[in-house]
Amino acid sequence: MTDDLRALIDDELRRAVPPAVVTLAERLAARAQGGAAAVLFYGSALRDSALDGVLDFYVLVDHVGDWPGSWLAACANRVLPPNVGYLEESVAGRSLRAKYAVMTVAQFRRAMSVQRIDTTLWARFSQPCACIHARSEADRLTMRDAVCDAVVAAAHWAAMLGPLRAEPVAFWRALYARTYAAELRVERSTRGADLLAHDGPRYARLLPLAWEEGGLAFTTAPGEVAPVLAPDERTTAEHRWRRRRRLGPVLNLLRLLKAALTFDNATDYVAWKVERHSGYKIEPTPFQRRHPLLAAPGIYWRLRRRGVLR
Repeated sequence: MTDDLRALIDDELRRAVPPAVVTLAERLAARAQGGAAAVLFYGSALRDSALDGVLDFYVLVDHVGDWPGSWLAACANRVLPPNVGYLEESVAGRSLRAKYAVMTVAQFRRAMSVQRIDTTLWARFSQPCACIHARSEADRLTMRDAVCDAVVAAAHWAAMLGPLRAEPVAFWRALYARTYAAELRVERSTRGADLLAHDGPRYARLLPLAWEEGGLAFTTAPGEVAPVLAPDERTTAEHRWRRRRRLGPVLNLLRLLKAALTFDNATDYVAWKVERHSGYKIEPTPFQRRHPLLAAPGIYWRLRRRGVLR
């Protein structure tokens, strides 16, 4: 892996975050009683340094059984990771909300492969994140390498699905338009462009480094780059991507249904998420809060009919 790519990702992972975020991450890690290798912080709260929304964490553990929970939850995490949860805690006198995802380090590393049908994880971690907790320096370096793999996978698909020649950010824009379309999303269709507008220079610097690491040849011109690809490579890539486009929403729906069994306060979290990103307000009923699995199909089809989910 190129030293420049490692250095860029390492700096991002070591960035400073508000002390309250560190405290909450340490509390999450403590739940695994020594089994948590790392806790990653990502999402809009990291980008905007805002604590009034929901903070997003990934907790990476050695074994799914390291995380407290039922036998059913552990089995579900082995089959379709990650498991997710929602919590509200007071930190230094301030109420914080957080969504956390739990999976093993090995599952996390595998999810960063360019060959994966599920695009969710490598797409998410090609975006900035911070390693708030690391059990050891070796664990921190493992996170760095995994995130580098995510960036390389994303850059590969950006080359295959993007323009023939353009400014680097245009390749990322094309990629995120595809990955967002391959998931069930409540965010606006411009969400990918919003990410790039926030930190365009970062993505422009990252693309050629990731192409070099992935062994993808490219040419440069003032303000532009062009991957060197044969026409049949793009055709083959489009066929491979169609499979991901078909299966992506299915995987996301399965995760939503699984979350109904394993996600504490799932209905309230979904209602908050939908309202924040679409403006559409859901008022969960007592029945929906008590029986999220039974309520999930009705909520899902209601959102589809109203065009909230695409």
